[in-house]
Amino acid sequence: MVIDFSTLYDFPKEMEKLFDDVARFQGTGGLGFRRPAYPLINIAEDDHNYYVEISVPGIPPKDVELTMTDRSLVIKGERKGTEGRYLRRERGMGSFQRIITLNVPVDRDKVTAAGSDGVMRVTLPKADSVKPRRITVTGAESKAIDV
Repeated sequence: MVIDFSTLYDFPKEMEKLFDDVARFQGTGGLGFRRPAYPLINIAEDDHNYYVEISVPGIPPKDVELTMTDRSLVIKGERKGTEGRYLRRERGMGSFQRIITLNVPVDRDKVTAAGSDGVMRVTLPKADSVKPRRITVTGAESKAIDV
């Protein structure tokens, strides 16, 4: 019997999507259209790292707080606005928080982040225990198996 556990790896991602959808709906006043979660992010990966790009235009990197657990990156900050009478106000102001849950543990001591031009780039090295590892096969000559 073969059991497929791959859906368990998608569970954290699906939960984040669910919470993002609820947060977007609440932000609309129930009108049925959705605002994108803030800040906007891109996530990429290779065999050794996750790469997260975070769009935070107008917010200095020192004002964005990043916290890492073994599987989640928490992004917190505040977009400060100016008081006044606006004819149109599309840029959101105030505090924000976004939690990115990853499929595998990250080596928290090696996480790096840099920011410029309104984009923060975070490199999250995957824990050594989950990185692909080549297995060397040793042994004697091949033998036929009698059936």
